[in-house]
Amino acid sequence: MLVHNFLHESARRLPEKKALICREQTFTYRELSKRVLNLKAVLLEMGLKKGERVGIYLENSPEAVVSIFATLSAGGCFAIINPTIKARKLRYILQNSSPGFLITTSTQKGVFDEAAEGLKAAPRMLSINEEPFRQIFAGTGGEKSAKNETRIIDNDLAAIIYTSGSTGNPKGVTMTHRNMYSAAASITAYLENVEDDIILNTLPFSFDYGLYQLLMSFKIGGTLILEKGFGYPFQIIELIKKEKVTGLPCVPTILAILLQLENLESQDLTSVRYITNTAAQLPKGYIPRLKAAFPNARIYSMYGLTECKRVSYLPPELIDKKPGSVGIPMPNLECWIEDEEGRELPPGEIGELVVRGASVMQCYWNDPEGTSAILKKGKYPFEKKLYTGDLFRMDDEGCLYFVGRKDDLIKSRGERIAPKEIEDVIYDIPEVLGVRVIGVPHEIFGQAIKAEIVIKNGSELNEKEVKSHCKNHLEDLMVPHLIEFVKELPISESGKIKRKDY
Repeated sequence: MLVHNFLHESARRLPEKKALICREQTFTYRELSKRVLNLKAVLLEMGLKKGERVGIYLENSPEAVVSIFATLSAGGCFAIINPTIKARKLRYILQNSSPGFLITTSTQKGVFDEAAEGLKAAPRMLSINEEPFRQIFAGTGGEKSAKNETRIIDNDLAAIIYTSGSTGNPKGVTMTHRNMYSAAASITAYLENVEDDIILNTLPFSFDYGLYQLLMSFKIGGTLILEKGFGYPFQIIELIKKEKVTGLPCVPTILAILLQLENLESQDLTSVRYITNTAAQLPKGYIPRLKAAFPNARIYSMYGLTECKRVSYLPPELIDKKPGSVGIPMPNLECWIEDEEGRELPPGEIGELVVRGASVMQCYWNDPEGTSAILKKGKYPFEKKLYTGDLFRMDDEGCLYFVGRKDDLIKSRGERIAPKEIEDVIYDIPEVLGVRVIGVPHEIFGQAIKAEIVIKNGSELNEKEVKSHCKNHLEDLMVPHLIEFVKELPISESGKIKRKDY
């Protein structure tokens, strides 16, 4: 039940099988396992301690894959960091997680230096472009033997996955090996994954949905086709046909782009046996078009949150009958709906979704207050139940329907985004007097980010300048889609800007 053994066990069983295809590079399980063990030996030699955090500040790449499994094999805990984040957020993550090492590229040194300035204990930066790491990732060096092997058990910390919090600072979701093994086992069970599966992943590893494509593929001994992102849709279609892709994880944004392609139904996409969708509701109108384009694919509509990975899935045979549902609890997980007094609600009534099971996180790293707000005393003295902060209803057959969010976070393109972080950046513009960032309904993104801005009299600040400023200080997914200049913002009795107009 150790996550790194997903790779090493598949390397033992299927050493010469293709494990990873990344652009022009192809790796067998044996080749990846060798690189992982060599990097593990170097990390231990450099002094990596059991449970110590290793930041992985890389885009989707073979180097990121090797870094994840080497960190785990050495007894460390990995934290994938979105490579597009700027120094402000990187500094917070480094302060919060206190990693001993940060694996990145030499091109990120400037951002790292800015983020690390003033830190009491900055991590040691390890560049994949420099020796000995360049040889390790290229597979050209000799085999290295690890000294001082660390004993690892499934209750040890495996990962910290950062997700936005209501304060604007990201929250570190802590997952043990047992948590991640349980989630991967449950999802591969209902997807009926087999080692013949070829999974195409265009989602970033910093998004848990993307990360688990890697973990699940290696667990079953499948093949993962890894892309940096979803760039050119025609290239993705050609890749599906060329590699005979069987699994296609998506979010509505990706599906919308695919379905805009002319003559999609004329392409031979019969190899795809399943499509998964999460992050936002699958628009009902997409379903018949997906069935026409992917005639052999089972379509899974799912719901989850980083704090427990996945909660539910809609069995594909119900997709036409209940297109608005996100289904039933996944294996090895239980959920129900409560009112504000903690009473379990009957079918049809709306309340907060509550979850218990082996995949529920341990805590928010170094955030006891945030942890206590979401994890409460469970059914047994030794467990906690997770309050999702999402409003749901359940039908008479036990299928779940997402209603809305309890808090102010914006859920756009599968990510939870804190308005305050965007507001802080916009407030840095001298002409800005006030700003409110809200989410507005969007068919594809779930919610689009809208910034309402009050500027100084006589200011000529325009939408293009605001977006340019945001692009320079925020990752791409946090840049507002809509900018509106207003005369005033709604103010509460306490003098705070209201999130809602009522």
